[in-house]
Amino acid sequence: MEIPRGATYTHIDTACGLIEVGGWRLITDPTFDAPGSTYRFGWGTSSVKTSRPALSPAQVGAVDAVLLSHDQHADNFDTAGRAFALEAPIILTTQAGAKRIEASDDEALAFGMTPGDSYALSDNRRPDVTITAVSARHRPARWPEFVSGPVIGFVIESEALTGGAIYITGDTLLTPEVHDAAKQFEVGTLIAHVGAASFPKVTRKARFTMSADDVAELAREGDVPLVIPVHTSGWSHLIEGTEALVSAFAERGIARRPTVPVPGVAIALS
Repeated sequence: MEIPRGATYTHIDTACGLIEVGGWRLITDPTFDAPGSTYRFGWGTSSVKTSRPALSPAQVGAVDAVLLSHDQHADNFDTAGRAFALEAPIILTTQAGAKRIEASDDEALAFGMTPGDSYALSDNRRPDVTITAVSARHRPARWPEFVSGPVIGFVIESEALTGGAIYITGDTLLTPEVHDAAKQFEVGTLIAHVGAASFPKVTRKARFTMSADDVAELAREGDVPLVIPVHTSGWSHLIEGTEALVSAFAERGIARRPTVPVPGVAIALS
């Protein structure tokens, strides 16, 4: 079989994006709700959605799998995104998320993963794709996990990816485990959840996702050639936009590495 080479990434909304690799279609953290509503995130926190998805579920069309970093926060899995995901053949997510999804819909197929677990997409028409769960920590180090709930990132590997694996961080702070994942896999593309998410009126200075400086440092130390920042805008709790990220990369002498996505426009990956 001749192996189709290359892949594309199309940003849709917040951390929601469509990855097409070797004929497979994967969607990350689906969010398709209209802007304007306030969502509760627990522990007294809330956020207003301000962005409109670049593509509708109908425009995206059928996918082969949903890569859901976590199901408990609406900026990664809103009402319309959930409805879209339930129509997919498989949802890859945390073990807790898989249990909740299958409990809410007995026809849904969700595969619960912990860091190190892998799931293979395989048929006789397309090159195999292996998706491995990696660690993510969506809260300050000293805070217990139940504050944010469990989160995972994903690494996508395939013969179709000539430039290296795709690493999707999920909502996380910069931790030793995130550094390890960037070094362990031959990463060609880093899809980084950024925004320095915070709720200053409730949690003061605590952050819940990486800052621009964090992602620039991760890309520099991991020598990642292509960085696509997502989760930078669209909600009131996302503090840092893409301007901060571009500046952080320039300060480290790696200004050419980030590619800021234009929603709805495909980016070619090697």
